[in-house]
Amino acid sequence: MSQLHEEHFDVLTSSGQKTGFSKPRGAVHRDGDYHQAVHVWIFAESTQQLLLQKRAASKDSWPGLWDISSAGHISAGDSSLITARRELQEELGLTLPKDAFELLFVFLQQSVTNNGTFINNEFDDVYLLTTVAPIPLEAFTLQESEVSAVKYISIEEYKQAITKEDPKYVPYSVDGQYGQLFDIIIKRYQCDVEARSLDIQKKLNRYAHISLSAELTGLTEEDKEALVLLIHAARMIDDIFHQQVWCSNPSLREWLKERAHMSELDKLKWIYYSINKSPWSCLDENQAFLTTADSAIKLVPEATKPIAGWKGVEYKAAFPLQKPPGANFYPPDMDKMEFELWAKGLSGDEKQDPAGFFSVIRRNSASHSNNIASSASDLYSIPYSQEYSSFLTKASELLHKAGDLTSSPSLKRLLHSKADAFLSNDYYDSDIAWMELDSKVDVTIGPYETYEDELFGYKATFEAFIGVRDDKATAQVKLFGDHLQVLEQNLPMDTIYKSSEVISAPIRVVQLVYNSGDVKGPQTVAFNLPNDERIVKDRGTSMVMLKNVSEAKFKLILKPIADACIIKEQRELVDFDSFFTHTICHECCHGIGPHTITLPSGHKSTVRLELQELHSALEEAKADIVGLWALKFLIDKGSLPKSLVKSMYVSFLAGCFRSVRFGLEEAHGKGQALQFNWLYEKGAFVLHPDETFSVDFDKACSSEFLSMIFLVEDAVESLSRVILTTQAKGDKDAAQQLLAKYCVMTKPLKVALEKLEMVQVPVDIAPEFPIVDKLFQKK
Repeated sequence: MSQLHEEHFDVLTSSGQKTGFSKPRGAVHRDGDYHQAVHVWIFAESTQQLLLQKRAASKDSWPGLWDISSAGHISAGDSSLITARRELQEELGLTLPKDAFELLFVFLQQSVTNNGTFINNEFDDVYLLTTVAPIPLEAFTLQESEVSAVKYISIEEYKQAITKEDPKYVPYSVDGQYGQLFDIIIKRYQCDVEARSLDIQKKLNRYAHISLSAELTGLTEEDKEALVLLIHAARMIDDIFHQQVWCSNPSLREWLKERAHMSELDKLKWIYYSINKSPWSCLDENQAFLTTADSAIKLVPEATKPIAGWKGVEYKAAFPLQKPPGANFYPPDMDKMEFELWAKGLSGDEKQDPAGFFSVIRRNSASHSNNIASSASDLYSIPYSQEYSSFLTKASELLHKAGDLTSSPSLKRLLHSKADAFLSNDYYDSDIAWMELDSKVDVTIGPYETYEDELFGYKATFEAFIGVRDDKATAQVKLFGDHLQVLEQNLPMDTIYKSSEVISAPIRVVQLVYNSGDVKGPQTVAFNLPNDERIVKDRGTSMVMLKNVSEAKFKLILKPIADACIIKEQRELVDFDSFFTHTICHECCHGIGPHTITLPSGHKSTVRLELQELHSALEEAKADIVGLWALKFLIDKGSLPKSLVKSMYVSFLAGCFRSVRFGLEEAHGKGQALQFNWLYEKGAFVLHPDETFSVDFDKACSSEFLSMIFLVEDAVESLSRVILTTQAKGDKDAAQQLLAKYCVMTKPLKVALEKLEMVQVPVDIAPEFPIVDKLFQKK
């Protein structure tokens, strides 16, 4: 009978991936199978000490030696974080919520003991739990079969003991991967305040602060009142987005804001956090610029057994050093295999929900902070309307009030339908209403983009753009929407993949008054929505251009980039009309090309579902490069002036350096690196000895049309064909290979970026909205 109840472990590959098989604990250690465990270190900040436990004498490995605060194997089907919390509770009687656990790194531990009978090939998820002060030793309840004693030891003393291979301690290699534990903690608390302030200030200097204005004279008094309500609703949207990024993000936000006045460093932390809306820097490949040491202090009075005169455990709300690819849409310790196995087992309507835009995935075993039992079917889905109900209910009320005020029928319909969607979680009607909006006040509010979900690219983040329509500019750009079907039929890909039902995309040019939600870091100049494939297929898409944002970026960023990086003879070709026109075409081209596709098996799917986390980067690259192809097509047809030809290519080249500076972890930056490196490899872009660049306008023979065209035209068309065909086939392997080869920081890109760093050209803008204060004062 004992064999039947022996704990089973998931068997992993040598790279740490689940194989889908499990084996009994004894067999795993007998055969040396790779498996998974957790290590939890408790660190007292005020005394710089680690808590150690003494392993029970009955343990089958390292009996009687001092070791990690708490550790344990992850049973088959269980998750890492739930296991870490359960082991801490069972071994030490310490119960803490999930935001106390900071995942530092994964460590591969390999050893052979007990005369070769115990082979340990173990991937350890190493967690750090930071308390403000040491937990009194008498507060712990020790599990006698596992732990015989606990003690605190200074981090330096423990490091020396391990280095000297003190026989009283379980051995770890300080010089190996596990040494990161000491490096991370020591670096974190040896803070040079002045140096850190300078570092954050340097990061801040990459953003040009600018006040954006918009003309409100065309609005009625009722519309101005509605505008105030819409801005209030947009602030609710900002609260939701902060929660979507990471579970500890809202508490970190409040903590930093409260402390912003305490020192210059605290002020800089808050300002830079406000731009990134998280502790990870958008322009530094999402590298953390804060640590858990900077985070909020939380109190859990009943985390241990009560001790007279002691109020309970105070801990630092944690966030990982590495930005979680699944943001706060999925359990932080969920991997792809677990998700896909769960989703595969669902039936009926439930099957569509896991990959839907408007739901989060949670664990049954983590639904309550103190409920940490495991479950065979642990994942479940929650609709946004439930997950964010406290914010969405208030936002819904504000939208209904604004809808009652406005005299515009289309705006009234949009606001009431969006308010209803916030509570029903059905956004179809409100997205249709958004597409048909014809109002001086322009509103985009709700869950849309999926960039934050880097695990699958499924989940939509909330955002809001409140603006005033520029009627003159809107009339000028109607041309592009009217030509979508013609562009679709002439796309450089096989006819079998082309759609005969592309619908003209309405384009609205807007002066931005206020934005919120997923507008962190680099600011968008335009967007093409909705992303719902049902609507794209039936109704097409609509586009909004933020003209005052585009003008600010061109003046403060693109022109200085051109002055630094473009050869003198081509510098004057970089102009705002070319920049803005390509931005329009970029957004239009999101609406053409493959969306709903038929796989080789005959199964209907979408590009988003097939390419998963690769979709965003490839889609941005597609819109960019096909947009460039489309401009040349329209010029050749006489719809745009021939004077645009050279300026659009040179403006695009300058724009490459602008977007790549967003970082190769960001979809736009990744897509731009792909395009630049492809065009450079084909000879369309040229690097000169003085480290400036130019577009090669020499003629080349087009193999397809047997005619002489610019070399750059041929390169643009060839990349457009590759990307469109990859999307049409839903070929994730091909997408992976394309991105792996070209989404890299090549030498020419480094030359340009180092030059821009040296002359200190801003990377992007940080907009401020003084008009909002005026509206609120008047109200």
